[in-house]
Amino acid sequence: MNLILFDPVEIGAPLPRTDPRAVHLEKVLRRAEGDLFDAGIVNGPRGKGRVLSVGKDALSIAFEPASDPAPADPIDLLVAMPRPQTARKILSEAATLGVAAIRFFPSEKGEPGYATSTLWKGGEWRRHLLEGAAQAFDTRVPEVTHDGTLGDCISRLGPGPSRIALDNYEATRRMAPAGLRFPLALAFGPERGWSAGERRVLREQGFELAHLGTRVLRTETAVVAALALAKAAL
Repeated sequence: MNLILFDPVEIGAPLPRTDPRAVHLEKVLRRAEGDLFDAGIVNGPRGKGRVLSVGKDALSIAFEPASDPAPADPIDLLVAMPRPQTARKILSEAATLGVAAIRFFPSEKGEPGYATSTLWKGGEWRRHLLEGAAQAFDTRVPEVTHDGTLGDCISRLGPGPSRIALDNYEATRRMAPAGLRFPLALAFGPERGWSAGERRVLREQGFELAHLGTRVLRTETAVVAALALAKAAL
């Protein structure tokens, strides 16, 4: 963890020594009573934390804010619901690179069971977001939805000059930084590709089909590659 993140309600509350953050502070950073460490509030300021005391079961932590986070980069991801291990990677990597939102949706050629994975129950998905933000030394985490259709996800987008759907089959041009404008929406289909109906919806909603070259990439790799191009344009 490059940054220890806390929810606002956790400031001033005991941090159990079994919490992964407490374990990291004691075992990895080797912080003791009185020591400072880099900390932040989720979607809030970054600053310094201090270990006030180390009890038998919990740490007492204080936080001093220093700077507010920069606005999120104006990039929304629309991702056909992938297998859970892929979704975990996307959540973490997209949070590390920095986007405004990640919107997962069931696709016509996707596996319906992916949406009922334990990843989406009990808050595990959020843990991967926080790990990505902590890696990036940032407090900003993307908004995430995983309960809407492709149409619902598109309806949540604001007006924007660039809407691109990655497609290995019908795209006629390569995605390139020079052609991007912001806000930007990037859509990624399932492992088996977009259906004809989904392509029709995307085109009707202003999405242009583009590809990342002739090589077939895993979904999580395609997300990182497309975000790298978008960041270059920014």
